Amino acid sequence: MIGGTNIQFAHDPRTGRVVVIEINPRTSRSSALASKATGFPIAFVSSLLAGGLTLDEIPYWRAGTLEKYEPWGDYVVVKFARWAFENFPGLTDRLGTQMLAVGEVMSIGKTYKEALQKSIRSLEIGRYGLGFAKDFHERSLTT
Repeated sequence: MIGGTNIQFAHDPRTGRVVVIEINPRTSRSSALASKATGFPIAFVSSLLAGGLTLDEIPYWRAGTLEKYEPWGDYVVVKFARWAFENFPGLTDRLGTQMLAVGEVMSIGKTYKEALQKSIRSLEIGRYGLGFAKDFHERSLTT
């Protein structure tokens, strides 16, 4: 396959097993987030491939050429959707099969817990993580 492709993998760190869980023959918002998270220039490399170069012709500072690329880094990245049901008048405040997210955030941490908590803070909804809401006892059951 040549060009931008979004491939999502699952990795079991105990066994080292890697499986493909999704392939889309296009780039997506996830591609931009992955590029930012890893520092890997996805758009630049895609343009070189579209121009006719092959991976063994693209220089890579760690291993000579890009066909030898291996991910590295000691971090976890979380992509978290932002739902804003208030932007959809008359809609029931319930998650379902329709795409109702109005955006997403990305966070990086040393652990999954740290990255998840950072992503929730980044939603700009007045929450600072999964912890207890300060006004929990004052809220009604409908809000």
